[in-house]
Amino acid sequence: MSTATATASDTATVDSNRRRFLTVATSAVGAAGAVGIAVPFLGSWNPSAKAKAAGAPVKADISKLEPGQMVVIEWRGKPVYVVHRTPEMLEDLPSLNGELKDPDSAISKQPAYITGEDRSIRPELLVIEGLCTHLGCAPKYRPEVGAADLGGDDWKGGFFCPCHGSKFDLAGRVYSGVPASTNLVVPPYSFESQNVVVIGVDAEAA
Repeated sequence: MSTATATASDTATVDSNRRRFLTVATSAVGAAGAVGIAVPFLGSWNPSAKAKAAGAPVKADISKLEPGQMVVIEWRGKPVYVVHRTPEMLEDLPSLNGELKDPDSAISKQPAYITGEDRSIRPELLVIEGLCTHLGCAPKYRPEVGAADLGGDDWKGGFFCPCHGSKFDLAGRVYSGVPASTNLVVPPYSFESQNVVVIGVDAEAA
């Protein structure tokens, strides 16, 4: 393959990944806006588009992320959701175990260092890929308790996929009786400092 052909192929791959990210991320932002929740985007600090598409780690400053808020970070052409959970959000997680397909994440994809019901390194900060494990749509962030369209008093907040109705709790764990079969994926991640999250680098290797 000539250098020109390889370069064109690389560019096409990056463009394809970016188009896919923009499609799902735009869906997530539009959905959040519909319920009055601001979902800002955080870009990477250093990697180029080609490097990000190839899997380079992405750093983001989350110092301004308030309790209850979510931000979207682009990594490998995919949206990664970072949610600052409140104490109330965390308190509700154990009560949902009986309603979930995989409450202990026994068959779901996450790093070995992610354990427990909160599925996170730091309990208050959830980091998950924003792609439904059914067909890859972008779930909406629906943190409001008691949402009438999501089960009323039984809804403790979480994520709702508008494509086929899959529901996930605020740890990204999938509910029973929906098309998605596994929990939302937890990507490899770590913290460079108290306010800087690094997507793409395992905590054990940081």
